[in-house]
Amino acid sequence: MKKPIIGISSGISSEMASSEYFSYTYCRINMDYTNSVINAGGIPVILPITSDEKVIEEQVKILDGLILSGGPDPNPLLFNEEPAEKLGTISTERDDFEMKLINAANKHKKPILCICRGIQIINIFFGGTLYQDLSYAKGTQLKHSQSTSMGALTHTIDIEKGSFLYDVLGNKTVTNSYHHQSVNKVAPGFKITARSKDNIIEAIEKIDDNNFIVGVQFHPEMMAESNHENGLKIFEAFISVCK
Repeated sequence: MKKPIIGISSGISSEMASSEYFSYTYCRINMDYTNSVINAGGIPVILPITSDEKVIEEQVKILDGLILSGGPDPNPLLFNEEPAEKLGTISTERDDFEMKLINAANKHKKPILCICRGIQIINIFFGGTLYQDLSYAKGTQLKHSQSTSMGALTHTIDIEKGSFLYDVLGNKTVTNSYHHQSVNKVAPGFKITARSKDNIIEAIEKIDDNNFIVGVQFHPEMMAESNHENGLKIFEAFISVCK
C-alpha cells in the first residue's frame, strides 16, 4: 500500500554566517515532526515558505494530508485585534504563507492536523480569535508554558466523547505544554474537543463530509519522540485518515 505524503509547514529564521558581511534565512522544522510522520507510516515533505499562491496550490495537490506546525504568535490583526502588551514575536511572512496554505488545503479537501500555533492559525482562518496571552483569560490557574524538557507530561486534559481525540486517547490524557496563547472564540463550524483543568481550550475539530481538521494546543510530536505512546497514536490515527 502506498504511504501517504504528509506536508509539514515550515518556520523561518535568520542567522549570521561566519563572515559579518553575510546572513542566511532558513526554512526550518523540528525533526520531531518528520520522525513522527515516518514512525506513523507516512512520508514527510517539508513545505518551504512562499507567498506564491500558484506554488502553494501545486504543493498541496501532491499531498495526502497537511500538518500545521508550531511556531511564533500569529499577528492579532488577522483577527481584528491590536497587539497586546504580552504578545510574543510574530512572523507576517509565515502568517501569509499558512493562510494561503490552509485555503488551498481546504479547497482540495486535504486532512489537516494542527499543532500548537497550528490550532491558532486554523481557528483564525475560519473566523475565530485568540487570547494573545493566557493572562488575559479569566480563571487561568495552570502553568501552560513549562520550562522542563519538551516531551515531559505536565498537565491533564479532559476530552469530549464522540471526538477524534476521544477515539484515539479516551476521555482524558496527560500532555506536555509549551504555549502562552490559546483559542478564545472558536471559529464557526468547529467544536471544542478538549480542555485543561482551568478551562483553556486544548483541542478543536471540524469533521464532516468536506473537512477533516483536528487541532491540538500541545505537542504530540515531542511526546512521540520522548516515547510517550499517546503522541505517536495521534500521528498514526491521522496518517490512517490520509490513506
